[in-house]
Amino acid sequence: MGKLGKKARKFAKKHLQSVLRTRRKTKPTFKKRGPKNGQKGIEEKVDKSAVISNGRSTEYESVENTALDVVFIENDKDEVVDASDSDGYLSEDSSFPIVGESETAKTLEDEIATTTYSTQNKKIHTDLSTAKKKLDKLKKKDPEFSKFLESFKNSAESFQDDEAYSDEGDLSDQEAQGEDDLIKDKPKLLTDDVINAWCQMVKEDNNQSALISLLNAYRAACHYGTESIGHTIENSQSFCNVLLFTLSNADDVFRGLLQMSSSKSKKETLTELKKTPKWKSLKPLVKSFLRSTLFLLNQVTDSDILTFAMTRLRASLTFFDAFPSLVQPLIKAAVHLWATGGTILSSASFLVIRDVATMFGSKYFDTCLSKTFVAFISRSRVTEIADIKHMQFLRDCVVELFSVNVKKSSLKSVDSMTRFSKILICGFQTKKKEAIKKICSWEYINCIDLWVRFISANIRDHDNKDLQYLFFMTIQLIVGLANMFSGPRYFPLRLKCIEWLNSLSISSGDYIPLAPLVLDVLEYKVVKEGKRAQNAFNIGSVLKLPKQYLKSRIFQDVCFQSAVEQLCQHFAQLSYHISFPDLATIPLIRLRKIHEATTIENLRRMLKRLIDQVEQNVDFVQRKRDEVSFSPHEHESADSFLQLEKSSTNASFTQYYKSILDKAAERKLQKCGDISLPEQRNLKKNRVEPKRKPVGAEDHQNGVTS
Repeated sequence: MGKLGKKARKFAKKHLQSVLRTRRKTKPTFKKRGPKNGQKGIEEKVDKSAVISNGRSTEYESVENTALDVVFIENDKDEVVDASDSDGYLSEDSSFPIVGESETAKTLEDEIATTTYSTQNKKIHTDLSTAKKKLDKLKKKDPEFSKFLESFKNSAESFQDDEAYSDEGDLSDQEAQGEDDLIKDKPKLLTDDVINAWCQMVKEDNNQSALISLLNAYRAACHYGTESIGHTIENSQSFCNVLLFTLSNADDVFRGLLQMSSSKSKKETLTELKKTPKWKSLKPLVKSFLRSTLFLLNQVTDSDILTFAMTRLRASLTFFDAFPSLVQPLIKAAVHLWATGGTILSSASFLVIRDVATMFGSKYFDTCLSKTFVAFISRSRVTEIADIKHMQFLRDCVVELFSVNVKKSSLKSVDSMTRFSKILICGFQTKKKEAIKKICSWEYINCIDLWVRFISANIRDHDNKDLQYLFFMTIQLIVGLANMFSGPRYFPLRLKCIEWLNSLSISSGDYIPLAPLVLDVLEYKVVKEGKRAQNAFNIGSVLKLPKQYLKSRIFQDVCFQSAVEQLCQHFAQLSYHISFPDLATIPLIRLRKIHEATTIENLRRMLKRLIDQVEQNVDFVQRKRDEVSFSPHEHESADSFLQLEKSSTNASFTQYYKSILDKAAERKLQKCGDISLPEQRNLKKNRVEPKRKPVGAEDHQNGVTS
């Protein structure tokens, strides 16, 4: 292809979109004019406008790039685990016998020692041979160097002969001491008989020497596979016996030796520990047990062992007050297992987190808040959530933890919601793909869901200004979010917004006008039903609906039912209020229009029943309102309107709302059988790509059957 002509180049330069785009970007920055007729400062004005525009863009970019958990990351810093140099191994009494040690155990120890020494000797011999070869080469190259070596050798031998007799006594003492240390610190092979004897002595006699040996064995079991220091465990049975007995009885043994009961409060136990004379001797034993158990939590993958260890650590939380350096590793391990473990392990871990947040000071409460929130956010950084129940459980746990100190949690939540509002404003004004993607994400939505649950759980019980401010800020954010994503593909997100507004309205007792948002969903109808996506799915597992589900009848039915449920919940809250006839007028007009436009029979019946029930309740409240004699300005009388009827729950609309709730509960039970969209995609992949049988598998099967 040849070059463009002069006219074509001129046309491209004037009208081509890319040229115009680059010109718009570069024009205000590089526009310069010289001073003419005494006019100055034109260039400065252009530069100032460019700086202002660049400042706005950088501000929006900084808002887009900020993490949603940045408020809590500031407190999420790990401290030094332990300042001591010890490895947790306790020095045992050399006079304490190893009960039940067999000859096979001794032979095994000798074999282990000989194998270790043989490998060390091989390394020494190889190093000596290489050094000798190098010296021989130097002797051949330089004869003077060989003469120097011989003279140095003779002087060294004479010096050794003179000093040999003077240091003989000291060397003998050092050798004897070294032999004693080797005998004392020699690793022992732990058999079932040895461990059972130690356990019996600890349980019956509270023998402290046996307890030290047992804790060293427990440390070896916790460090199994990572370190070779300490004892050697014979088999899996011995491993299980050490773990089970120590985790089950260590707390009771420590309390028995310290003569402290588990029923006393935290302050009494702390003062009792300081006054106890045995605490100095038992302090390293308690610390060894706690450190070994924390190491076990970071190494083991079996959920049953982790659950049992976490449960027993919760019983020994009082002892962590004496070791502040171990509290941070405990919180870190508990938060990790809470976020990633199963139902039972996650529950046990959260109980430890909650007890640490309530028992210890405000510093550790802030640490628990920050680490749990950051872990919850990290679990939400996915495109689609497959396990909705686990995320709901994590959300409820965070809400319960935040409710421990509502005042401090409200300050944190206000800062977090302010950042969320800035991100939403940035998305409204810039319409950038990155900002919209960040808003319509599970990370953003789960955070709002968390704050809505926190407000709903505490707004009536706590008269807090920060909580009230958070309440109004959250309502504005949810309304803006619902109006920003108004298309039919975002109906799952809009239904979540409606559910949040209903929850806030019911918990606070304030009226929130959410009926227009629900009616917009009900007005949507499928023009032409598609042939794809006929499988049922869980609408709670997505935020943006895939295109193949947009024209499906299933999607319209699910959205219609969910919208009717939310509208019934909104009307049920106001069904006994004196202003119900006025509030229901406009929604009734729009509901009648939607009923006339709907062509699907079951949806028409659902709407007709809703319209009839709302009209009956309007007539009921209107009749009762005509009988009263007070004016609308008398708020106390207006608030007490129809309170007797409300307590009886015999009204027609109340019974209708109960039936709607029962049907919704039945559908939720059926949804447990429905699968989410990620699981459906995996099933489709498995159907498209069946597992291939190896070559000759059919012949082998035929041969076996024949």
